[in-house]
Amino acid sequence: MAFSAKTPRSLIKSDLPSPIHRKLRKHKFLYFSNRRKTHQISSTQPQQQLSFLNANSLNSSDPNSHLHLLCINGKLQEALNYLDSMQELQIPLDEDTAIGMVRLCEWKRAFEEGSKVYCYVSNSSNSLSLRLGNAFLSMFVRFGKLGDAWYVFGKMLERDVFSWNVLISGYAKKGFFDEALCLYHRMLWVGFKPDVYTFPCVLRTCGAVPNLERGKEVHVHVVRFGFEADVDVINALITMYVKCGDLPKARLLFDKMARRDRISWNAIISGYFENGEYLEGIRLFFKMREHWFDPDLMTMTSVISACESLGNERLGKEIHGYVIVTGMSADVSVCNSLIQMYFSLGCWETAEKVFDRMEWRDVVSWTAMISGYENSVLPDKALDTYRMMELHGFVPDEITLASVLSACAYLGKLDMGIKLHELAKRTGFISYIIVANTLVDMYSKCKCIDKALEVFHSIPDKDVISWTAIILGLRLNNRCFEALIFFRQMKVSLKPNSVTLVSVLSACARIGGLMCGKEIHAYALRTGMALDGFLPNALLDMYVRCGRMGPAWNQFNSQKKDVSAWNILLTGYAQRGQGKLAVEFFNRMIKSNVSPDEITFIPLLCACSKSEMVTEGLKYFNSMELKYGVTPNLKHYACVVDLLGCAGQLEEAYEFIQEMPIKADAAIWGALLNACRIHRQVELGEFAAQRIFESDRRSVGYYVLLCNLYANSGKWDGVAKVRKMMKDNGLVIDPGCSWVEVKGKIHAFLSGDDFHPQINEINALLEGIYEKMRVAGLGGPKCDSMDGVEISKAEIFCGHSERLAVAFGLINTVPGTPIWVTKNLYMCQSCHSTIKFISKIVRRDISVRDTEEFHHFKDGICSCGDVEILGKALTNTTSERN
Repeated sequence: MAFSAKTPRSLIKSDLPSPIHRKLRKHKFLYFSNRRKTHQISSTQPQQQLSFLNANSLNSSDPNSHLHLLCINGKLQEALNYLDSMQELQIPLDEDTAIGMVRLCEWKRAFEEGSKVYCYVSNSSNSLSLRLGNAFLSMFVRFGKLGDAWYVFGKMLERDVFSWNVLISGYAKKGFFDEALCLYHRMLWVGFKPDVYTFPCVLRTCGAVPNLERGKEVHVHVVRFGFEADVDVINALITMYVKCGDLPKARLLFDKMARRDRISWNAIISGYFENGEYLEGIRLFFKMREHWFDPDLMTMTSVISACESLGNERLGKEIHGYVIVTGMSADVSVCNSLIQMYFSLGCWETAEKVFDRMEWRDVVSWTAMISGYENSVLPDKALDTYRMMELHGFVPDEITLASVLSACAYLGKLDMGIKLHELAKRTGFISYIIVANTLVDMYSKCKCIDKALEVFHSIPDKDVISWTAIILGLRLNNRCFEALIFFRQMKVSLKPNSVTLVSVLSACARIGGLMCGKEIHAYALRTGMALDGFLPNALLDMYVRCGRMGPAWNQFNSQKKDVSAWNILLTGYAQRGQGKLAVEFFNRMIKSNVSPDEITFIPLLCACSKSEMVTEGLKYFNSMELKYGVTPNLKHYACVVDLLGCAGQLEEAYEFIQEMPIKADAAIWGALLNACRIHRQVELGEFAAQRIFESDRRSVGYYVLLCNLYANSGKWDGVAKVRKMMKDNGLVIDPGCSWVEVKGKIHAFLSGDDFHPQINEINALLEGIYEKMRVAGLGGPKCDSMDGVEISKAEIFCGHSERLAVAFGLINTVPGTPIWVTKNLYMCQSCHSTIKFISKIVRRDISVRDTEEFHHFKDGICSCGDVEILGKALTNTTSERN
């Protein structure tokens, strides 16, 4: 609240004249009309009227003095009752008493009572005096009722600088910056000279907009009216300039100050921090100490935050030591800043020590710990801390809930996430968009996409993060079509950021949406985002997954070649089973002085496995730690098991598992099970399956592997047993779905799809092809030469949806056009033979990407070399590499 020099700063004067002295001067009285109905007493005295205080109970010498005394003593309700009685007895209210009541209502934050006093006064007069009007202005502005304040301002017969200061300050504090500046110019126009309280408020408003030109104009007024030497005004000028980004001007003002206070130093130091000049801000902090100014809490919290931004652990610890020496370590806000700093520096153990030594904690303290754990990928600790917070009786705020929900999303803790959702509804925090967005993310990652959509649709004002969260959620739940639809809807009202584009590019890559991906690439180039963050690598990944290695190389050569970019191209070679090219590319990466990371060796080992390059694969695995400083993890061990097992070295693979320095997980035993399936080793396969189901009973891929093992070995009782296990556990295999892009549009086909508009044409084309296959002696899709094992496997684990997609492509494209199909399951032997035949008779290049690899068919030959089809590496089902 702004005050002028003409107005006392206290709400109620403690040295008011006594009732005796008040009788010696002339009073201004406010008369109330007797419009209220009198109160009735009980039925035993029906004819007697009652007021709260009768005439005898009032102070006969001066009722206003008694009412004023009640106000001084803070007895608001008694004062209001007394005022009612005075009104009923038509006793006038003088101005000083009315002002006392208004200030008491303001001090007590009693809006309803203050409004009642205003009604009393306004009923008696159409205008307000200067002092009483200022009192009402101050009260309504304090309550945030700008409409009422403006009405009071309009009823005032006379105004002073205080009147204008109060109104300008009120509009500025409520965020109506343009209106506040307009009021300031009106004030000048009507001839009022600003005072020392006007300029800080107006300058803060200029900084909040920010509007440098307006700020410079006000600076001219400061000089014109002679306030260029006032410390408070210069401090406000410094703050305005740093908020508007003009650090040189702020520093010039600071250096020219003849006298500075702690606020001056805080303003310039925090200004440098806010503008990213952390080192200069730190230098000024030390210079402040040299000039014998002691930092306060505001100084220290901003300096600690600067250490966090600089990532300087040593400096941060030195500042921490200074905080302890000066005794500020007992302050909650300083400790909270230290906790955030240490988490940002990766020193979460030190953050724990700071937290444990705190005598007093607030919600921010607990939230700092929870969000710190969550950002440090320690979600279990985040949830444990939240439970402790609840036990200590603290109610979480919106930031706490968002952090805990993120931890739940990471761990897949759906039950706890639902409870937090209910808590958010009860406390009203669901209205905060940060909470709603995190709920969308949590439900998406917990595979409850319909619930995520429900939360998303309930958000009234969706921001970019809301749309990005639901687009990514749809992608994670394999609803990529809807993700693309939501992206198009988003662009109608909002501009996507680079994270949004990365999410939608992942959806394009999943379903082979090349044209859609190219559109996004063009959009990123037009908007200047093509080089932002991970977007270049997302574009590279999209081209690789869509099978376009030429455009992928173009993208690779046009961007920054970090280790992720090399890994993406290496993965492309691995998916195509091009082991030799993958090894050459890896060697080129090393020659380019790019150090491989743990991800690099996964596609490299997979490429060696698919090309049966066992010796080379083992060489790279053994050199990981010795030559490249990368410690093998469980995924690398699983790749080696797959490398040995697929090459038929099952005993070596089993011995490798037994000799591992870390405990094998389900994925490693799954690799061995897959090798047993390929080489029909039932006994060892059953042993591997037992080890898998000890820790993982929910992943469908392992059941499929075991089914294949039994089916390949003719053990149909085993197949039935596994299918029953799946049914008992509530597990189902996703229906086969294939996507094909024709003329820029993506078309989806489900297994057994009879509802497509062109289904009759598609079936007629396929029947014609099957007939030609029979004539050529190759049999149809379910010919007699196929045994029951292959037919059963094909029906259960393939679905044949790729045939529909290929036929649709043949019908709707000109002859010679390549056809690109993406599938969510594996290709069976029957589909593989059928598409090989199609590519030969129609002379088309046909590419099918299933969940394992790319199959490029040309002239009746497949790039996979006709190795055994259907689940060569079903081990990877649970991690969904595509």
